[in-house]
Amino acid sequence: MTPTETRAASSLAAVFSVRLLGLFMIYPVFATYARNLEGATAYTIGLALGIYGLTQGLLQIPFGLASDRIGRKRMIVLGLTIFVAGSTIAAMSHTIMGMVLGRAIQGAGAVGSVILALVADLTAEENRTKAMATVGITIGFSFMVAVVAGPIAASLVGVSGIFWLMVVLGVAGIAITLFVVPRPPRSAHHRDAQVTGSMFGRILRNGELLRLDFGIFALHAMLTSSFLVMPQLLKAELGITAQQQWMVYLPVFAVAVAVMVPAIIVAEKQRKMKAVVVSAIAAMAATQLLLVFDAHNAIGLLVAITVFFTGFNIMEATLPSLVTKTAPAEAKGTASGIYSSSQFIGIFVGGVFGGWAHKTWGDPGVFMLSSAIAIAWVVIAATMREPRYLTTRLLRVDSGADAGSLAQSLRQVPGVAEALVVAEEGLAYLKVDSRTFDADAAQALPGVA
Repeated sequence: MTPTETRAASSLAAVFSVRLLGLFMIYPVFATYARNLEGATAYTIGLALGIYGLTQGLLQIPFGLASDRIGRKRMIVLGLTIFVAGSTIAAMSHTIMGMVLGRAIQGAGAVGSVILALVADLTAEENRTKAMATVGITIGFSFMVAVVAGPIAASLVGVSGIFWLMVVLGVAGIAITLFVVPRPPRSAHHRDAQVTGSMFGRILRNGELLRLDFGIFALHAMLTSSFLVMPQLLKAELGITAQQQWMVYLPVFAVAVAVMVPAIIVAEKQRKMKAVVVSAIAAMAATQLLLVFDAHNAIGLLVAITVFFTGFNIMEATLPSLVTKTAPAEAKGTASGIYSSSQFIGIFVGGVFGGWAHKTWGDPGVFMLSSAIAIAWVVIAATMREPRYLTTRLLRVDSGADAGSLAQSLRQVPGVAEALVVAEEGLAYLKVDSRTFDADAAQALPGVA
């Protein structure tokens, strides 16, 4: 990547991460803190934890579409301002419903899709995958850091202090956007990075993509519901407060990453993606069933947490890759947008129904809910096709090129599985097998710029 592209990718990854750090830092400590808020019940605590996922999921796509008209930076600043306002309300709230309001407003600052669109504006087609990967890696790393850092921060400044920290992080994100992120020469709609309205029907009729959407929904529903009871379980069985539980999560994530890396290598390099995915989901389902029947066993609890987060990390890494492999090249942005919204709706459902299950049946009820979701996911994943090991490539084409003829020629190039030429955009969207794709042959075709 060029220096400008590197600066764009790293600074926008930083904007993404400062927001996510705050949002995930409260996960390990929120349930314990929220019990002391006026009007708190198991159900309303779950609602407060998950409600930001609802507003985030509903507004993610509209924010991205609005940025085409209003401008990327303006929408990012607007979204982060809304996030800061919600964080301020949450920090000052002494009632559970005030917390619900603050969390809902936090989620309304749904800038994720806008950030990815700005990444696409600021990078050339041949470097866009690298830039997007930089943002993706940052997101995964931010989650692990946040879960470990949350209890430490709570011990120093309290949970209300974490919300004030979110205010600071949000302001930092605004400053990075305004003064560090390069200004794009122009904003354009990118089919590979943004939602395209005409593609909705096609994506929603794709059974393989719907399986992946259910997967990310299930993954985050299980995660959110589990954190409603995990702090108290760890306190009861290990004798450590929520503020001390970083001592559990740090080694757990170390093991999870150590297992995740070879699992991803096997999935991608040896082309065993389906086997790895189904195995990871089955392992997570087993942990939830174990906790239904024996959550009050310290060793079993630690094993379950470690196996769950190992599976979680594997799925967080493989599901986006599967979306990229499965989606048509010209509809990757739309597929990713629906996938992202499914993740946030899963957070909402996990919080609300997890809270309801906790109120109705106690700790076992939460794990029964997670077990049911996980078992359904195992069945759905087991019926998926072995994915095609394809990646998206973009080629510049002459605006006057014959789109149909050039697309037909591109399909004859070794390694090209799909090709669509959009002459008015000056781009060809390809799905290729990287092992056999002849890039030189594609570049040599008449009409390819």
